[in-house]
Amino acid sequence: MKKLLVATLALASTVALALPTASFAAREMVQIKGSDTLINLVQSWSEAYLDKTGKMISVTGGGSGTGITALIDGRCYIADASREMKAKEYKMAEERGIKVSEITVAIDGLSVIVNSENPIEELKFEEIGELFKGTIKNWKGVGGNDGAVTLYGRQSNSGTFAFFQELLLEKKDYSDKMNRMNGNAQIVEAVRKDKNAVGYVGIGYILDENGNVVPGIKPVKVLKGGKSVSPLNAAAVKGGDYPLSRGLYQYIAGTPSKLTADFIRFELSEEGQKMAEKMGFYPISDALQKKNMEALK
Repeated sequence: MKKLLVATLALASTVALALPTASFAAREMVQIKGSDTLINLVQSWSEAYLDKTGKMISVTGGGSGTGITALIDGRCYIADASREMKAKEYKMAEERGIKVSEITVAIDGLSVIVNSENPIEELKFEEIGELFKGTIKNWKGVGGNDGAVTLYGRQSNSGTFAFFQELLLEKKDYSDKMNRMNGNAQIVEAVRKDKNAVGYVGIGYILDENGNVVPGIKPVKVLKGGKSVSPLNAAAVKGGDYPLSRGLYQYIAGTPSKLTADFIRFELSEEGQKMAEKMGFYPISDALQKKNMEALK
């Protein structure tokens, strides 16, 4: 009898441990993981969606690469990414029988920032790459004051790290002197405190709630092809004339559930896109909107 009771209790414990998973599946709380650039925006979307529908969306960071890996492994419903998925990631998904679809949720003007006391207002596209490769080590090399350049960038699992490296460093290595920070906010704070600093962040992190540039930093204009453009120039960023314009993405595996698709449609709605604008990002074009709707079918 005692053995039977022990066995029964053991079985009950096993069932109890399994219940949260079953309950989670029944509630279908959509899990989103990935990009630090997107995390504040997607959290705002999730809070607004909760207010409208009473349905919870879980949002965590970790970097674009981490989110995409989690999607392929079946550990999240949506992967946030500040870069496009790589061919090897698509191949990994395909080998597991997973069809991944891409949704563009906003447009970002990736911003190169310096301390507000730095006299530099503009950098050539090529100069930015040379700074972050460590070839140019002193601000005098780009027409600035005499002072050793301090570099602030992201960790290697960041989509922004990969995008910046491919575009501006031509896939070459970053300087081993670059301080690798966990997120955009940490880079902004570091640049605010360091007069010789330069860093790169998503545009949503350089503006405050009133749309003004955060005190202590300034975004520089990027000169390429004879055009000097600021990331604050909305028309240039949306039109692709700003050299560091990029899409911000969400990836889904297979056919999305009703809740997942409904949440993404909210992000893409007029209300959702206005929220993106309020946080410093730019809304997507009609052409991208059409492409997104096809992916959600």
